[in-house]
Amino acid sequence: MKVPPFLKKGDTIGIVCPGGYMPKDKIAACVSTLKKWGYKVKIGKTVGGKSANYFSGTDEERRDDLQSMLDNKDIKAILFGRGGYGTSRILDQINFKHFVANPKWLIGFSDITILHSFLQRNFKISSIHGPMCGAFHQDKGENMYTLSLKDVLEGKPTVFQADYHPLNNTGKVTAKITGGNLCLLAHGIGTNAEVDTKGKILFIEDVGEQLYNIDRMMLQLKRSGKFDQVKGLIVGGFTDCKDTERHFGKEAYEIIFDQIKEFDFPTCFGFPISHEKENIAICMGMKYSLEVTAFQTILASV
Repeated sequence: MKVPPFLKKGDTIGIVCPGGYMPKDKIAACVSTLKKWGYKVKIGKTVGGKSANYFSGTDEERRDDLQSMLDNKDIKAILFGRGGYGTSRILDQINFKHFVANPKWLIGFSDITILHSFLQRNFKISSIHGPMCGAFHQDKGENMYTLSLKDVLEGKPTVFQADYHPLNNTGKVTAKITGGNLCLLAHGIGTNAEVDTKGKILFIEDVGEQLYNIDRMMLQLKRSGKFDQVKGLIVGGFTDCKDTERHFGKEAYEIIFDQIKEFDFPTCFGFPISHEKENIAICMGMKYSLEVTAFQTILASV
């Protein structure tokens, strides 16, 4: 796995929105915090861009903004303003030639999952699944979750913990890590952004999904063999889930457990990877140690 250079004070971080629209004032807290950390910030045209619909610009505008940031050698990392559907619409139009020659950190989650999987599958380049601009509105960017992004960007070792959950399966494993938003992982199957889970620790999270659709997506991953050679599974937040008029009959974690209970890899539920405040930064494709005990779960970079 190729690792982009870690950041140092004075480096520039670019901010773009490759999917959903985000008003420019919504990144103010993030920009302030990044500058406080010692970085310069370059704001892309798609942040607060002139958009009349859901997206932060036309496909061409979003593509060109991201392309400009990827090709700019002065920019050492790209932090996505927000997720929201749209990245997969422009993914195949991006030229990664300069990026592959001079990798930089790409940071985000949710819809950005498709980009993480694409980078790992095609270029074996690490990226960061973690907080985006909106997360910095809470605690002025000074909570353990946004600060975990600072640590990862600077190449510091990280250790994260989660409380015991009754659906956990104990065990310890060290392996490369991959994953992201469950919807986008399922969306990528059969494409050039299909997630490779063989021999890896897999993590999943989601928000606002119908309960039956969580079951369908888990079944899609299972039927496509994504759990067959997994070394460990981390289940993050599944928040704001919705039910049908006639109840599905199980909650999100129970649905997930039912699809993986036949496997014996270490599994933890309730880990702080989510669409909420509790969302740690993870170096995609890098090695981590996952230890699930009868008391807690510990995930540590190796």
